Amino acid sequence: MCSVLFLDIVEYSKKSVSGQISLKERFNDFLSVAIRDVPLDDRIILDTGDGAALSFLGDVEDALQVALVLRESLRGENAHMDPPLLVRMGINLGPVRLVKDINGQPNIVGDGINVAQRVMGFSDPGQVLVSRSYYDAVSRLSPEYTEMFHYEGSRTDKHVREHEVYAIGYPGEFSDDKSIADQTTAKFKALQKRISSSWQVFAQRVSETWQSTAQRMGKIVQAVIAAYQAATPGKRAAYIGGVVAFFALIAVTEVMIHRTPTSDVQSAEAPAESAGEAAADSGASADQQQEEVAETGTTASAAKTAPATQKKESGSRTSTSSSRAKPSTSAARPKSTTKSKPKSQTNIFGIPMPVKGKPGYASVTCMDGSSVFVDGFSKGTIGRHALRISLDPGKHHLTITHASKPSVYSQVIFIKSGQTLYLHPSFCN
Repeated sequence: MCSVLFLDIVEYSKKSVSGQISLKERFNDFLSVAIRDVPLDDRIILDTGDGAALSFLGDVEDALQVALVLRESLRGENAHMDPPLLVRMGINLGPVRLVKDINGQPNIVGDGINVAQRVMGFSDPGQVLVSRSYYDAVSRLSPEYTEMFHYEGSRTDKHVREHEVYAIGYPGEFSDDKSIADQTTAKFKALQKRISSSWQVFAQRVSETWQSTAQRMGKIVQAVIAAYQAATPGKRAAYIGGVVAFFALIAVTEVMIHRTPTSDVQSAEAPAESAGEAAADSGASADQQQEEVAETGTTASAAKTAPATQKKESGSRTSTSSSRAKPSTSAARPKSTTKSKPKSQTNIFGIPMPVKGKPGYASVTCMDGSSVFVDGFSKGTIGRHALRISLDPGKHHLTITHASKPSVYSQVIFIKSGQTLYLHPSFCN
């Protein structure tokens, strides 16, 4: 029993000879760096032409460590290299037999390497998939490994054999520099694969239902035509009248449904009328005040030339007009105050969506060249300075790997909105 890592260069056979040589040389360089910490006696490498198959006879986790280091090396490659080096990876734990090839070199055969190749065939460029047997073994070594994987479901190979697979990273995830459009296309294709089978079943059921319904309707129409032909002229007239009445009833019902009720029209017009009345009242009160001011001014000017008796009358008239003006002033309506409306949540088809809070940050300090993963996604490589990561508020799983470390560091972190969490694990010392 040993762990087997199967690697495949994507679209290797479609490249020109010069392109294949470039891909193979770069692939061998990256693979040599990834396996340098594994003892020679613990590994057997089988060159498959467009990739490689590595059997690890020592620790079970060696296959996972080599896969992660190789994937990070591929991510760090220049995005403008032509042709781009895209690799699919699959890991399995199973039985193999050690044999000698035609050159006398050690070779491996058996179900362990065959299943690893099948699992690799289910992965997308840059994705690492593992079989159920390997996941069960490595997850019992440390809970940190369990948090790195997520269940991808069951897959069926060309030999109609079911394989339960687990993934590190999601379909199409390779590198931001490798073109985001390619990642989106890969994710869409993966989703399309998942729903294609269920969609085919649904379409088949709809087709069968439609055919059976059409057959039944055809029989009903034939029966109606036969009954009409066999009927007397009086019955035919009754049939035609019934059909006309049926369609007339449908038309009347449609008109009644779409007709706007009078009460709704009145309720809609009521606010407008009340607004008009309020405006008319305000206008009338303003005109009344202007008339009273004009009347008061006229009385005052007449009082200067009139005798004392007329002054009394003008005074009484002024007091009367002022007394009339007071109720209108006291009855004036207060100015309407508008309050700022709170911002409403985003609605999708009438369903309020939750408002996201401000992101938080995690500042990770570790050895130069350490790779950082959050929730299974790569967040980059640490250089001479700390790596600052923007994250949504809440719980996240942080994982750190380094080529010089035989194990993987994992930690659960909690991010608060607008705050920065500074991390320097002892793993990095």
